[in-house]
Order: sequence, then C-alpha cells, then structure tokens
Amino acid sequence: MPSSFSSKPIVRVWRHRNFTLYESGMTLYSVTGWMQRVGVGWLAWDLTHSTFWLGLVASADLGPMILLAPFAGAVADRVDSWKLSRVSQFLLMTQAVALSVLIFTGTLGIVTLLCVSLYTGVLYPFSGAARQTMLPRTVPHAEFATAIALDSAAFQAARFVGPALASIVIPAFGVAAAFVIHGCGSVIFQTAIAFMRLDPEKPQARAHRNIFRDVGESFAYVRGHVGIGSVFFLMVIASVIIRPVQDMLPGFAGGVFHGGARELAWLTSSMGVGALISAATIAARGGVSGLTIRVFMGFLGLSLATFALVSTDILPVGVIGSALVGYTLNSMSTSTQALVQTAVDPDMRGRVMSLYLLIFRGMPAVGSLIDGVIAQAIGLRWTFAAGAALCALLWLYAMPRRHRIAESLEGPKPRSSRAFRS
Repeated sequence: MPSSFSSKPIVRVWRHRNFTLYESGMTLYSVTGWMQRVGVGWLAWDLTHSTFWLGLVASADLGPMILLAPFAGAVADRVDSWKLSRVSQFLLMTQAVALSVLIFTGTLGIVTLLCVSLYTGVLYPFSGAARQTMLPRTVPHAEFATAIALDSAAFQAARFVGPALASIVIPAFGVAAAFVIHGCGSVIFQTAIAFMRLDPEKPQARAHRNIFRDVGESFAYVRGHVGIGSVFFLMVIASVIIRPVQDMLPGFAGGVFHGGARELAWLTSSMGVGALISAATIAARGGVSGLTIRVFMGFLGLSLATFALVSTDILPVGVIGSALVGYTLNSMSTSTQALVQTAVDPDMRGRVMSLYLLIFRGMPAVGSLIDGVIAQAIGLRWTFAAGAALCALLWLYAMPRRHRIAESLEGPKPRSSRAFRS
C-alpha cells in the first residue's frame, strides 16, 4: 500500500454515486450539527457559569452511548442500515426543532437543556451504528480505509466550518438561529439518503436470536482479538482522561482565556483544523499499512498537545495547542477506525463498530462528569495536565506491544458479505 501522499485514492472514492450522496449530505449535516453543538455548550455555560453543569450536559449528550451502543450495534446487524439511518436521523431532527421552539418561547432553562441533550444522547447510538454499517456499503472493500478517512476528514472539516459559522450566526441572530439551521441541514441529509441506490442487505440468521447473546459475542470477540482489543483499550484511556477537553472548551474560553462565544469558536475551530489535516493525510495513504504506529504516536502526541493547551492563558497559544490536540486525537481515532473496519469479521461489523462508538462518544461522558467535578476543586488546567501525564506513562507501557498488534490489524482481511453497488 502506498504511504506517500497521493490524490488518486481520494478521486477513486468520489466516483461512487452512493458514497458521494451520503458523504455530501452527512458533511452538511455535520457542519450544522457543530453549529448547534457550540450553541448548546455555550448555553450551558452562559446559564450557569459552572464546570459541573457543563460536564453534566455533555454527559447527557454522550452518556447514553455507554448503555445503548452495544444494543444499537446488534440492531444494526439485524436490520437494513439504510432504514435505520433514515428513522434515527428524522428523530434527531426533532431535537433541533424543540430547542428552537424552547428558545423562541423563552422557556429554555438548564434542566430543560439537559433533558433535550439526553434525548439526543439516546438516539446517537442508533444513528452512529447505522452510519458505521452503511458507509462500507457505498464503496468496494479495497477502498474502505480511504472512505473512512474521508468521512473523518469531512467530519473534522465540519468541526472547523461549523463553529466558525456559529461565531458569526450566534452573536448576530442568537443561539436559536444555529438550531434552525441544523434543522435545515437534517432535511437535506434525509433527502440525500433517499436518493441512494443500495442493494438490499441479506437477512441475518441472528435476527431471531437473543439480543443479549449478540451483545455478549461482541465483547468476547473484541477481547479475543489481539489488535482490536489493544487499540480499543488505548481509545478507552484517551477518551476518558483527555478527550473530555473538547467538551470543556466553553470553560476554557470563559474561565481560562476570559472570552466568550467567539473565543470558544476559535478554540473549537482550530481543533477541527488540526483534525482535518490529520484525516486528509490518512485518506491520501490509500490503505491501512502503517496506521498502527499512527495510533501509538497519536496517543503520545495527544498527551503532549494537551500539555501545550493547558500551559497558558494566552489565547493564540491556546489556539495552537487546541489544533495539536485535534491533529493527534484524530490521528489516533481515525487510524483506529480504519484498522478495525478492515480487520473485523463482516458479520460482526455493526456490533464491533458500535463498541468503537461507545468508546469514542460514550467514554468521554464519564470523563466529562469526572473532570467537571475535579475542575471545580483544582481548575481545568491542572485537571487535564494530570490526565496528560498519566496517558504518557501508559504509552510507555503499551509501546513494546505495537509490532504484535500491527500484525493482527494490518494482515489479510476478510471479504465483506455486504452487497456493494457503485
């Protein structure tokens, strides 16, 4: 597989009609979603000026992933991912509508915001499971890694564009405008999905089996897979200890850098830029060879980048640190996702990738709640400095095992049983 930068793998992927429709719609949806996310985070801080409430709202948005992701994965392995995606995205659209109505009527308080965030958190596992199982259906198996990296690049671009737009829209038109725009983005994404032409998925023999048995199989499969189990372990550590820094950026903007919504947008956008650059370099590789070492170096780099972010109260330096956090975090997470998507047994894809979502989206909810409480006592900067130091020590423990893990993840891969239509 090529390791140098090349545009050819990227061009090939965009020639597939289903991928183009899905990714274009998802990219717009992600942009508007990040506008809403900035709005929700700033509302939580503006209403309370409390790191505890900020962490609690983030946990309500992400926490249900911990309980529901394994079951969402089992559902995704049983039903058509296209139908699951349409239903879950429609229900998510109602959240943006509800937030807009509550703000316009002046009835949105911190408890209501918490409840709406919890509603979204319940739906995310099913939406994410559908995305993880449907994306591989849009490209041939050999182009999985590029498609996944491009999907990540689009998501990270949204992390830059969305907050940048939010920094313009929210001060000019209010937070409600961001929620209305996200509702429009949801409608466009729904339309793009409707125009996709996917071959029907083969009925799964497990459709009538006990769902708890399927969930148990997914945990046993990951535990018994040398490569997947190891990179998932690193992801758990990073997601609980350092990843919550992203959800605490409103606290950094207001409490460390003494700013407001614009400063928050700068920090969030710079993190997105760093992640976008990382995802683009992975997409251009056109394969998974060498991605295991990127996981390990991303883990170490994330620790060092977090130190850079928390070492100062000067905004330009903080923006650079935030960009480095985005770059290293995405190097680790996107490489992990690409490696697992290509190494996993196709019949286990939905369940295993839902465990990835549990780790990447659910575990930070635990970390956000813990970090929010600790930061109330010792401050945000000391909280994440201690977490970064702990991760650096764990990297020293894991690094000698990297060769065995790489052999397990970068060797011959199973053929997908999912039907593909260009």
